[in-house]
Amino acid sequence: MNNLIFAFLFTVSCLLFTSPVMAEYGQHGQYGGGSPSYSIMIDKMVATGQKTKGGQEVYVDNLSPSDPRFAPGTQVHFQIKVKNTSNVDIANVTVQDILPSYVDAVEGPGDFNTETKTISWTYPTLKAGEEKIERVVAQVKPQAELPADKGLMCMINKATVSAANASDEDTAQFCVEKEVTMTTKGGQPITTTPEAGAPLLAFGALNALGIAVGVYLKKRS
Repeated sequence: MNNLIFAFLFTVSCLLFTSPVMAEYGQHGQYGGGSPSYSIMIDKMVATGQKTKGGQEVYVDNLSPSDPRFAPGTQVHFQIKVKNTSNVDIANVTVQDILPSYVDAVEGPGDFNTETKTISWTYPTLKAGEEKIERVVAQVKPQAELPADKGLMCMINKATVSAANASDEDTAQFCVEKEVTMTTKGGQPITTTPEAGAPLLAFGALNALGIAVGVYLKKRS
């Protein structure tokens, strides 16, 4: 009888002292800490044409049709933020900025594929909490290359970021308003802009030489 009581008490004591340790191993591994958490974020924004008191460009998530619009031949400035929001480093981070129709790349941090209208670049490593900020400049096509049946066009610019274990995407909207050509009673053309809505933004049109040269993209060192 005494042996049975001793065996029972011994079994109970083993369970009481070993269960917490075994549970901890099962949840966090032998040394604790758990599995790494991978996450990455991209934020795509478009410039409004305004500047802060310090002279910095003001960027917003989107420009609606009631906001200032871009004229044919003008430039649109974008800002792309990429941040490693996880607690571990992330390797081989690829970023792509996909331009909409009727705009071309002028400046950016990587290579421009004219067929897919995509600017691409890579960060070999983003450390935990590290953030990168890039600027992309696009050129609205001349009026003659824009749809003849559309006076106002709102376009979406999409940016994506991806790695082996995390990804994200974001968009920014902007609107282009064409000039309207009217004629006098004598048949002479008058070029003006529609009175309705917000005024056109003028970032400065690309001259004929600039258009002939094409896009220029900064190469990452």
